[in-house]
Amino acid sequence: MQFPRLPDWAIYSAVAGVLLAVSLGRRENADAPPAPPPPDEIEGALLGPVTPFDSTVTLDAPDTPFTPQSGTAFSIAGRGRWVTARHVVEGCRRPALVIGGGRAVAADVRLAPRADVALLITDGGPPALPVAAQTPLRKGQRAFHPGFPQGRAGEVTSRLLGRETLKVSGRGAHDEPVLAWAEVGRTDGLEGTLSGLSGAPVMDGRGRVLGVTIAEAPRRGRIYTTAPESFAPAIRGEQRADEVVLGEPVTIDNYGRVADALRRDLRVAQVVCLSV
Repeated sequence: MQFPRLPDWAIYSAVAGVLLAVSLGRRENADAPPAPPPPDEIEGALLGPVTPFDSTVTLDAPDTPFTPQSGTAFSIAGRGRWVTARHVVEGCRRPALVIGGGRAVAADVRLAPRADVALLITDGGPPALPVAAQTPLRKGQRAFHPGFPQGRAGEVTSRLLGRETLKVSGRGAHDEPVLAWAEVGRTDGLEGTLSGLSGAPVMDGRGRVLGVTIAEAPRRGRIYTTAPESFAPAIRGEQRADEVVLGEPVTIDNYGRVADALRRDLRVAQVVCLSV
């Protein structure tokens, strides 16, 4: 028995149909990805750049020689690179990091020329905190400041207000762009000044460092930190692309626990000036 021979156009049409069916079956999923989670309901517009119209705040630095004090530092490289506020160690002959048990490790100092930032150098150190010095900022976003206010373990949380210019008079007089934050919470039982929190990291909700805590205005409930434009150049090249960093999300519910873990692991440490 012989079947009739199909015309060429019918064969071509059948082959084309099979290829089209296979192609559609393997079609890449073109559905849009899920929407990102909603931002914090208090966050506002993106923070703009530095301008000559930013409001100013004045900080008086004493003209007297350096007197021993304490501050806070944080690790940005496991090979022994720490950041603190410049005024914490400027003029100190023997700055050191407290490592517990009544012991401290001496550190070399490299002062940033145009920012209240100092780099402390030791022989090795703990894992680094992730640095996001140039991440976009939004007014109203929350930050966390773990450190050693009044020389004791403590932490503060704040909301970003905007940009200001810090005018430092007296010793080391200079103008510096800063970020102003409103304090909205602190360690239970911590009253009064936040002296000693200078040099603490400013951490976002993802546990990334945005800058350095450098001053406060207690009567206004304000905290001042470095601006990205001054912080990023001061630490450029210190946290390498292959750096092993440790960070975890921070919230108003866990920031006390996260701060305790950072201090326990010495990723956030107390800075002191050793007597000569």
